Amino acid sequence: MQLNNRIKAAKIGYIMISILLCVLGIVLIAVPDFSVTLLCVLGGGIMMLFGLVKIIGYCSKDLYRLAFQFDLAFGILFVVLGFILIIRTDAMVNLICIVMGICVLADALLKIQISIDSRAFGIKKWWLILAMAILTGVAGFLLIFRPSESIQIIMILFGIVLITEGVLNLITILITVKIIRHQMPEVIDAEYCEIEQEP
Repeated sequence: MQLNNRIKAAKIGYIMISILLCVLGIVLIAVPDFSVTLLCVLGGGIMMLFGLVKIIGYCSKDLYRLAFQFDLAFGILFVVLGFILIIRTDAMVNLICIVMGICVLADALLKIQISIDSRAFGIKKWWLILAMAILTGVAGFLLIFRPSESIQIIMILFGIVLITEGVLNLITILITVKIIRHQMPEVIDAEYCEIEQEP
């Protein structure tokens, strides 16, 4: 029961953060002259919160162990980067596109691997994760290299990146994380290890 509660908490957290990213992305597209300083603060707060959710997800030991398999390292990284964005806002204003672009690109690449693993598990909608991960990766790549010096265009691109990242995480969590009432992955792991140790 406690295991399922952790999985539920992580899943709900992922869904809420994903929706929050989409909302912030829509705001940036609708208001392209949004304050970069405020964006750093909001982005830092969201990253820290997302990092905590990722760490909880990693510790939840869900049945497939797909969506959360890289989340311990990424969770810690998000918490640290979010903290830096908040306390060193002035220094990070010019770097936020690069920092967020690299994070989004890295996450998209990991999601591509998750989609391939999902196919091996027999999850039918694995291709949906793959397609969205490729789209998100392209958006993150463009954000890193900033195709325009116009602040408005960069903010719109930033908004698109946040929306694609939010949708990618939402799709991944809904497709790969299953909450089963009597799942016992720790017991399965123990039995598997005992079989492996037999001569």
